Amino acid sequence: MQKPITIILIGAGNRGCTYAEYVAKYRQDAQIVAVAEPRECSRNLIAKQHAIAEQNVCEDWEYLANREKFADAVIIATQDRQHVQPALAFAKQGYHILLEKPIATSLQECRDVANAVLAKEIIFAVCHVLRYTQYTQAIKQLVNSGRIGDVVSIQHLEPVGFWHQAHSYVRGNWRKESESSCMLLAKSCHDIDWLCYIANSRCKYVSSFGNLKHFRKKNKPHLASARCHECSHEPKCPYSAVKIYLKRADAGNFDWPVSTITNDLSLSGVQKALENGPYGRCVYDCDNDVVDHQVVNLLFENGSSASFVMTGFDRMQDRKTTIFGTKGRLYGDGAIIEHYDFLKDSTKTISVNQLDGSIIGGHGGGDHELVKAFIDAVANNNPTKVLSSAQESLESHEIVFAAEQARLKNRVIDISDFRR
Repeated sequence: MQKPITIILIGAGNRGCTYAEYVAKYRQDAQIVAVAEPRECSRNLIAKQHAIAEQNVCEDWEYLANREKFADAVIIATQDRQHVQPALAFAKQGYHILLEKPIATSLQECRDVANAVLAKEIIFAVCHVLRYTQYTQAIKQLVNSGRIGDVVSIQHLEPVGFWHQAHSYVRGNWRKESESSCMLLAKSCHDIDWLCYIANSRCKYVSSFGNLKHFRKKNKPHLASARCHECSHEPKCPYSAVKIYLKRADAGNFDWPVSTITNDLSLSGVQKALENGPYGRCVYDCDNDVVDHQVVNLLFENGSSASFVMTGFDRMQDRKTTIFGTKGRLYGDGAIIEHYDFLKDSTKTISVNQLDGSIIGGHGGGDHELVKAFIDAVANNNPTKVLSSAQESLESHEIVFAAEQARLKNRVIDISDFRR
């Protein structure tokens, strides 16, 4: 039997713990042997769950990176602005890397990481989890088969979810661009990657529109309080922290997002977090500045086009996509694909996935399949098991940075200006 590959976990937040959980499902093939996490509670929890030796449990990733190489791979799941330095350090040592999206928060840093991993010829995967779902692979197969002819245009919607928008991008860690990144990079870089994957063509031009429309101080209801737990307007507010967190806790649900606002997973612990922490603030009284809606238009080198809509004003649910071809049309919502055939004037419905496509459901199985593919790639030294190369991931990030420039400057951007 082949010896299990060994993995270091850098960052034991929501995403790091999710990937570690899936690694644990393949104990015969892979093991978490070290963790670096500044929060003691989260660090100790991972150490206990994976029986990690005491000398391999630490606050700072640099302690592990400065040691002689002692594992096969590393999962980097730190905050957006903390990806680059550990990626460069572990790449230099020859570790295979699974890196949470985005690669980095500046284009030059994305290039630095891509150059580093290509120079060392290591297996490198950015967590573009949407590529790995059964649903996506079915879409890809249908498109490649020619069943709908040549793809002419794609319409793709990401419904972030009204309360998810409030949790992560108004009250939470990704609310300020200066502390994380722009909304398109933080939330939707894997949607742009997905569109490139399905279109099977490089992007040529991009335009974009969007802004912070709703979650602003000027929209705060009259006499509303600074905190939800003491606000007279709270019963009428869909973004109420009481509804988002305390109501879930009261029903015994302490999973995400409740688990992210406090380590005291009790009703009183959640109540205290809302009274004193950032997640109890009025959504109209925060220091957020990222957009709450955005449209991105892409023109590909093969002549096809795509439109992407990200909105915080919808029910949290699977992405919805329509692909228009010369011989037919595909519509998908993460669970089913409808194939309309022009010649036969008939529709066939294909059921491909019953898993929730949101972050709660592990992105429709994409989280699990990504980790499985990475383990397989490292164990067999076969980078083709990873569905996006370093160069492909860099190119989709280039599109995101170009789209932000298009939005800010109100003009169409030639992607070649962003490429090396």
